[in-house]
Amino acid sequence: MKKNILVLVVLAVFFAGCKKELLTPLDDNHLTPEDVAGNPLFAEGLLMNAYTRLPTNSYSFNEVATDDAVTNDKANNYLFMATGAWSAFNNPVDQWNNSFTAIMYINRFLQQVDTLNWSPLSKNRRTMFQDRLKGEAFALRGMFYLNLLQAHAGVTASGQLLGVPIITEALDASSDFKRPRNSFDDCMKQIYSDLAEAEKYLPLDYANISNASQMPSRYSGMALPDAAAAAAAVTDYNSVFGSVDRQRVSSRIVKGIRAKAALLAASPAYNPQGTFTKWEDAANYAGDVLSLIGGVSGLDPKGALFYTASNVNSINLANNVDQKEMLWRGSNQTSSNNMEIANFPPTLFGNGRVNPTQNLVDAFPMANGYPITDPASGYVATDPYAGRDPRLKNYILVNGGTMSSKTIWTKIDNPTSDAVNFLPTSTRTGYYLRKLLREDVNANPTSSSAQKHYPVHIRYTEIFLIYAEAANEAWGPDGTGTQGYSARDVIAAIRKRAGIAQPDSYLASISSQEGMRQLIRNERRLELSFEGFRFWDLRRWKERLTEPARGVIINNNTYTVMPVENRQYADFMYYGPIPYGEALKANLQQNKGW
Repeated sequence: MKKNILVLVVLAVFFAGCKKELLTPLDDNHLTPEDVAGNPLFAEGLLMNAYTRLPTNSYSFNEVATDDAVTNDKANNYLFMATGAWSAFNNPVDQWNNSFTAIMYINRFLQQVDTLNWSPLSKNRRTMFQDRLKGEAFALRGMFYLNLLQAHAGVTASGQLLGVPIITEALDASSDFKRPRNSFDDCMKQIYSDLAEAEKYLPLDYANISNASQMPSRYSGMALPDAAAAAAAVTDYNSVFGSVDRQRVSSRIVKGIRAKAALLAASPAYNPQGTFTKWEDAANYAGDVLSLIGGVSGLDPKGALFYTASNVNSINLANNVDQKEMLWRGSNQTSSNNMEIANFPPTLFGNGRVNPTQNLVDAFPMANGYPITDPASGYVATDPYAGRDPRLKNYILVNGGTMSSKTIWTKIDNPTSDAVNFLPTSTRTGYYLRKLLREDVNANPTSSSAQKHYPVHIRYTEIFLIYAEAANEAWGPDGTGTQGYSARDVIAAIRKRAGIAQPDSYLASISSQEGMRQLIRNERRLELSFEGFRFWDLRRWKERLTEPARGVIINNNTYTVMPVENRQYADFMYYGPIPYGEALKANLQQNKGW
């Protein structure tokens, strides 16, 4: 008892002697709007949050929900979606929360950007930073609204084509959060408006200048009245718009985003009347980007293999050397082996997750350019991988193919662990993924090694394919519009780069718009395979969603095509759902069928 009394006395004396601030609660590490408003570093964090939310910061491999691939991961959400579990409650391709969160951060940033001192060193530098960051914010907001339209725009039960609620102001606790969905066309106008506003402030590219005459006209006054002012202006410009920030959004990238948006708006799912001007806009916007690299002659000869060791290792930013193929890529070249561990075959210590289908393999033509179904192709069913378009073996690992100096056998006679369905990590289709993987990675856990990878946001090849698709719809296979080259010219260049034999007799034989449309769509399927396009393309084209995924069983040199996985989609699923909770809370009109 005496001991307890002594402890209490000691504690009483201790607390009596404590200063008041010792009892003050610690900072909870949450920034208030006031904190952000007074600190440019915190404010820029709002903008950087939006960058971190770009869906293309990683590869989705949503192809496993299409006719291009399946997965051996039984817990994969895309597998559930493709086989009948897609709903407004369970949506693996949802962009609502991610994109609107980014937009809310951007709106808050735009509310404050003009009030902050972005540089105490120079008034001119402060103005430039203010302009650049404002331009980035408008561009990113346009991009996130595009993501929302792709995932959630659709036709309601009343037949209206709606987009999403347009919110361009910062919200607070007293704001009205029950905003109705705007029309699809109004959302497109907002995207175009944001992108146009972004171009007012952004440079074409982030690059150092050597003299004041190279500064944009809006900053020319900063170089006056003398040589000292001019030199200071150049220094300020390079610190804000110089090459160190080359992976931030630029005006060149804005033009690419505009072309992507225009293609979506012109596509059959969102342009049911087939409005000619929408296709023409998409072609011209893509042409605006391509004109900056010389049109068709600017196609990167190495662009189709952008992910390989020689191409990635060629990047030397210190000497201003980047991949010609990249319109916009992530700046974070991280060394990792995660993608290889996920997708290498089992004998290379991988989990074989993404399995290309026979459907996709059959989409690759022969090296002479003819589809394998054409009698002129020379295709031999008993030797199906011989004489094919080189892209087949570049992108897909077939039976008897070599990866990381090891021959991979998927056949079931004398099987290895790479054979079809031999292990839970073996292929289900007879094929493994090769594209995007670094073969100089070692996935062996006892001696693993990693290599550089980086996220790709927009490749020039995508812009070429946008131009080809839109130009064909607007002007036919050989119409050139104002660009001076046609859809045929673009497809010819892409196929020549791929290794199709020249002259390309099959391409020359196509004379109709419909025939060119099918070829362009197939070239897009091949060139952009496993980069997250097929899922969205099938829907915007309103093409068949329920094509079963097929594979092949190889036994004693006999190739038997087999069904692997059915696709359970309904016609209304050309448009994705509004999240159930959001539709309920805000009384939003749901897309038909959901």
